[in-house]
Amino acid sequence: MSSEKRLSARRKHTLKSCMLAVANTLLEAEANVKVGEREKYLAEKCPPLELPYSKEELTALCEKLHEEVGVSEEERYCIEFKLNMVLNEVRDLNIKIVDLRGKFKRPRLKKVRMSADAMLKALLGSKHTVNMDLRANLKQVKKEVKEEDKQLRDVGDWRKNIEDKSDRKKMFDS
Repeated sequence: MSSEKRLSARRKHTLKSCMLAVANTLLEAEANVKVGEREKYLAEKCPPLELPYSKEELTALCEKLHEEVGVSEEERYCIEFKLNMVLNEVRDLNIKIVDLRGKFKRPRLKKVRMSADAMLKALLGSKHTVNMDLRANLKQVKKEVKEEDKQLRDVGDWRKNIEDKSDRKKMFDS
């Protein structure tokens, strides 16, 4: 049995419903804040319209509104242009990422048995022939032969030894 306590299905369900209720209230509060901000912005940018009764005041109002529309259109155009530039840059970077992923697949490397000479030849090319004879550079050591070894070697043919031993055996038999 596990040492942790497991939640029952009913407890899980109640916790989930409580979490959903809290999330729903938070979403509603966020939506209300956005609506308030939008109304505040519109009240700032677009004050309530007071229509004058004379023709000159109406033409002046129309000219003023025309200038404001021109300014707002310029701002919209600049923002839209910057947005398109950023989107194009993001699209280009995504294309580069896809290209880099697609082109360079890492192959599985196989183990290759290669001698040191063959490896150097592959690395340096066929022009450079490097001989890696490691035994050629070793020191030559002369072996000292011990006298006991000489005696063992000088024993000679094994048949002679057997004949000598057979004479000894005859001595013991008699």
